Amino acid sequence: MKPAAILFDFDGTLIDSAPSILASYAAALEQTGLEAVVPLTPSLIGPPLLTTIGTVLGTDDEATRQRFAAVFREQYDLAGYRQTIAYEGVPALLEGLHEAGVRLFIVTNKRIAPTRRILEHLRWDHWFRGVYALDALQPPAPNKKTLVREVLQRESLRAADTWMVGDSREDQSSAEGNALRFFAAGWGYGQALGEGPHAPIDLLTLATA
Repeated sequence: MKPAAILFDFDGTLIDSAPSILASYAAALEQTGLEAVVPLTPSLIGPPLLTTIGTVLGTDDEATRQRFAAVFREQYDLAGYRQTIAYEGVPALLEGLHEAGVRLFIVTNKRIAPTRRILEHLRWDHWFRGVYALDALQPPAPNKKTLVREVLQRESLRAADTWMVGDSREDQSSAEGNALRFFAAGWGYGQALGEGPHAPIDLLTLATA
């Protein structure tokens, strides 16, 4: 069955945000004087910000993570987000799906403010019926599985004809936990399992052919 709607993860699925995020982490480390206990590599991209900061700094101390997060957000929101790169073929994928009448949504762990800035910067905002992030809900969604469930309810989407595309195992479990057909973005840097196209054009073919 062809999809009536597709929920897309953002980082590692539609965009390669690693250059902008890692540069902002490096700038925040310099400003705070803290040290990273792991290399700043694209494998860090995907989980919620405070979770990743805990991994980078090797601490679960809430005050330290929150202080670092404030500096990171300042660096990222002012200029870092502009270094975001679209994966090759993604604009054609989104345009093709939009023209085919597929309703498109974003479900992301990224904060809603920079997500919207990036969409405007890339001039993609007109392709999406809705953009959802954990912090876009009140109270914030505790995880992506809950966020996906909320999107389905708010947008009156049927699980039977809604797909989800992502690059992480969290994306996969969020889709499966809501009875959605899941496709792993084979071009991303996550570790999602299961069936998945190797390039955006392959997904367009699957969804519209």
